[in-house]
Amino acid sequence: MWIFPALAAAIALVFAGLLMRQFARRRRSYQALWAISLVMYAAASIAVAIGSQGHWTKGTYAIFWTFGAVLNVPFLAAGELQLLVRDTRFHLAIDIVLVFVVAYVVTTVRRANFDPIALTEELPSGKDVFGANSAAHGLPQLVSYPSYFLLVFGALWSAWKMRGRAELKDRFTGTLWIALGATVIAGFGSAFAALGKLALFSIALAVGIAVMFLGFLRASRQSAPAPKP
Repeated sequence: MWIFPALAAAIALVFAGLLMRQFARRRRSYQALWAISLVMYAAASIAVAIGSQGHWTKGTYAIFWTFGAVLNVPFLAAGELQLLVRDTRFHLAIDIVLVFVVAYVVTTVRRANFDPIALTEELPSGKDVFGANSAAHGLPQLVSYPSYFLLVFGALWSAWKMRGRAELKDRFTGTLWIALGATVIAGFGSAFAALGKLALFSIALAVGIAVMFLGFLRASRQSAPAPKP
């Protein structure tokens, strides 16, 4: 099953590279945040590829949990919010919140107790590794889930504002694909991870990021200008 998370990592890195190229040209902060999120996604996917070969360690699981299960979604959501609200003070506030979220998540995972027996599983669940009532196990519910709903709401809101405009058809369709890809990862992927289904989880990683990437490419097309009245 290592091939699917490895493919997911490759797609995420190409995706991040294109976003950074856009950021270098346009200097839009949301592009940088999305690129950072995708690098995190790639790191987490590589950790899954390594762990799926029977090499789960405290280090590889910490990378998977920190960057994959928790932090990459807040950066995507923060980028979506900065795209929707073009105000420098709002952007600064979002950046400050992200700094505190990263510090809290990293500190919590570093202080967590890792069950060595749980790490021998094919795909260890956070509940078994950290304990059901631990702070580390509760990070996705505290950070990732609200961020996912913000991300999808922002994407759907953007699509709603673009509906019916022929010159924005590609951007409208691409935005919906991005929301769909995020749902495959956050919904199906999280469920499969909690159940310890490595094969299904690995496929969800690759399919979800591929759909998001196709949505990004579709949304980035240069649409023909609308006809003048």
